[in-house]
Amino acid sequence: MPEGDTIWRLAERLRPLEGREVEHSDFRVPELATTSITGTTIERVWSHGKHLFWRCDRMVLHTHLRMDGTWRIHRVGERWSKPAHTARVVVRVTGSIELVGHDLGMVELWPAEEFDQRMGYLGPDLLADDWLTTGRDEALHRVLGDPRRSIGEALLDQRNLAGIGNEYRAEVCFLRGVHPAVPVGETDAEAAVDLAAKLMRGNLTNPVRTFTGDQRPGQTTFVFGRNHRPCRRCGTTIQSSPLGAATSVADPAAGQERIIWWCPRCQPGVPRPT
Repeated sequence: MPEGDTIWRLAERLRPLEGREVEHSDFRVPELATTSITGTTIERVWSHGKHLFWRCDRMVLHTHLRMDGTWRIHRVGERWSKPAHTARVVVRVTGSIELVGHDLGMVELWPAEEFDQRMGYLGPDLLADDWLTTGRDEALHRVLGDPRRSIGEALLDQRNLAGIGNEYRAEVCFLRGVHPAVPVGETDAEAAVDLAAKLMRGNLTNPVRTFTGDQRPGQTTFVFGRNHRPCRRCGTTIQSSPLGAATSVADPAAGQERIIWWCPRCQPGVPRPT
């Protein structure tokens, strides 16, 4: 599932493109069908939370994978590794390199000077270089700003801190021993935020994302995706249910309920009725 660590690694893979000129571009989304970045130079590639950005001269290409998106890198003339009908962006750069964005959930192109206006709603990135100096305190300020909101929704809200998705949310709440629906004010939110950052940074060097320390298929999580299966700690049956309206306009899944997983024994504290 593409969360902050996935997009960070993707940006690292694409960073060697910096300094290359775009020789051909093809946007296969209706809004950008007549748009081109051919002739521009890719000045910078970076991530912020779940979002990927390319600075191409005075323009920014903004993409989001959502659930199914992926970027593939090929030599020009090579057969694509995914079907052509799933391509949303095709970019050819100097050095005979072709990049294809398949099934992208979001593709935008706008002037670089509009970056803050468009993306300023995002909270601090857990993987940013300034996380410990400024980002962490700002993220805590935002999470603690609504103590009645559930800790699960607060962690998932990209306006609070950018990069946490449903898998990290579920595993952080399990490891902290708190039900995701418990209000922020009844939890140690600071410890939850710190744990999320520690886990995500720790997973950057793992070939497989893991929360258990086991990288074997089906063994990487404690509760995420394990409904009706026994808790790895106590054997109690894992449960799942929807939680709230997803997070905010900052999350591409806004307006939908999101599934939570938890162990009734290891994560006590079902919220009181309001």
